[in-house]
Amino acid sequence: MTYATADDMVKRFGEREVIALTDRSFANAIDADVLAGALNEANAEIDAHLASRYSVPLSPVPSLLVGVACDIARYRLCGASVVTSDEIRNRYKDATKLLEKVGSGLLSLGGMPSGEVVQPTNTIQFVGGGKVFGRDAL
Repeated sequence: MTYATADDMVKRFGEREVIALTDRSFANAIDADVLAGALNEANAEIDAHLASRYSVPLSPVPSLLVGVACDIARYRLCGASVVTSDEIRNRYKDATKLLEKVGSGLLSLGGMPSGEVVQPTNTIQFVGGGKVFGRDAL
């Protein structure tokens, strides 16, 4: 289950940029394996942020997460041969801040397409104990 695809990356950043980010062998083409690796890292990072609140991986994928996954994958593709720009770094930081807010409950991904709201699986329950002190016991 992926939150974004190679096609999403091309639509968001353009084919030329995706080639520049992934083409390690200078074939002037998108390296599908390199791109898939970055998208998998983005999926893992998203799941790590959302696992405390949602059952991951999310299906269907909220449209908000497609852009977040693309921004994270773009950042992950930068390294020794590809220089990270301020724009790439800032978009990554914005994406992780958004994920932190969703994970902590400050923001919601909203209802699923069926209209139901996603319920967390880890809820808090309180159980009252018996009396410790009273007329008959100390």
